[in-house]
Amino acid sequence: MEYPKYSQDMSYSQFDHKVFDCDHHFYETADAFTRYLPSEYGDVVKLVDVDGRKKIALRGRISEYIPNPTFEVVAEPGSGMEYFAAKNVSGKSFREIVTPMRAIPEFTDKDARMDLIDRMHIDAILNFPTLASVIEVNFMDDPDLTQVLVHGFNQWMFDEWGFNVADRIYSTPVMNLSTCEGAVAELEWALDRGAKTILVRPAPVAGWKASRSPFLPEFDPFWARVQEAGIPVMHHTSDSGYQRYANQWLGRGDTEFFPFQPDVFSLMATHHRAIMDTLFSAVGHGMLSRFPDIRIATIECGSVWITRLVEDMLDAYGRMPHMFAEHPLEVLKRQLYVAPFWEDPLQPLIDVIGLDHVLFSSDWPHPEGLADPVGYVDFCHEEGIGDDAIAKIMGSNMYELMGV
Repeated sequence: MEYPKYSQDMSYSQFDHKVFDCDHHFYETADAFTRYLPSEYGDVVKLVDVDGRKKIALRGRISEYIPNPTFEVVAEPGSGMEYFAAKNVSGKSFREIVTPMRAIPEFTDKDARMDLIDRMHIDAILNFPTLASVIEVNFMDDPDLTQVLVHGFNQWMFDEWGFNVADRIYSTPVMNLSTCEGAVAELEWALDRGAKTILVRPAPVAGWKASRSPFLPEFDPFWARVQEAGIPVMHHTSDSGYQRYANQWLGRGDTEFFPFQPDVFSLMATHHRAIMDTLFSAVGHGMLSRFPDIRIATIECGSVWITRLVEDMLDAYGRMPHMFAEHPLEVLKRQLYVAPFWEDPLQPLIDVIGLDHVLFSSDWPHPEGLADPVGYVDFCHEEGIGDDAIAKIMGSNMYELMGV
């Protein structure tokens, strides 16, 4: 199909069923990390001028993770579709493909976003941060500071977006499990303010001596409270720290991930690694079996990795079944929900986790997503998916998962 060209007054597709888009994003304002930063940490995160441009400095080091952290100019929604569909026949760089644009209120203002999703014929959205993942990956040596920064960011998010606007815009407070007691306190704070879901980075968490999985038994009090609250957990793609592995092959000393400067080796070697490892840990370390009512969803991680995940799990289970609490596929079918990329084939995913656990995501307003979210119906039709099944994927599955 032909990819739609974004414009602010574009007309949007309609679908005669409820639509719940599980991946929208806001762009952070300049004070997102500093508004609630305690004074004693004033030098930890700063916006600084570098050759006339604003950059974010973390402990005095300039981060290029997001080239323009003010988001005054961004890539146009959906303008990277050609690249992400693997149809870059002209061999352009990602920067050459995407189209820049000035930010509009819909990117940063909840009232403008509400008007927008009305025009988009979308009933509800999950609303994720864009820049927040820069915190956790850069403070892996300091669990306490990580949680201070995360709490300050969550306070800013609640100010600007709330955690539940009219049962239609559900923003996702960040949970960092560097310390279990800190994570439990943050969870209680978010629940008290109406949070209906939480965001957990698909990655190890910070530690004083070494990083470790957030699914080890030491974190069970947190997961017990999540299960008691009955809210789903979102594992959204992030800077999970995997660039350091690629850099060992590339001869680089830094560890920062540059999403707008992809290289071939990193794309092949680490593209799906973080979410697969996260699920290996959640299943293999037994958290999902200890808490069988917890539901987790993978967002903006795609789904083509699902068959490899199953192959590797079954291989391990065949060798060491006694080390698993239960069969890993039973866990996945019970507790895992996946939002495929718009360009991913649906049937392999449906075959593994079932139609009822497949979610719809547009990644609006990011360039790799859909300019016209509900236009995803056309991609489903091209795959031979009928409207009843599409209605589950694009709406009812997410409503069931959220319990709203």
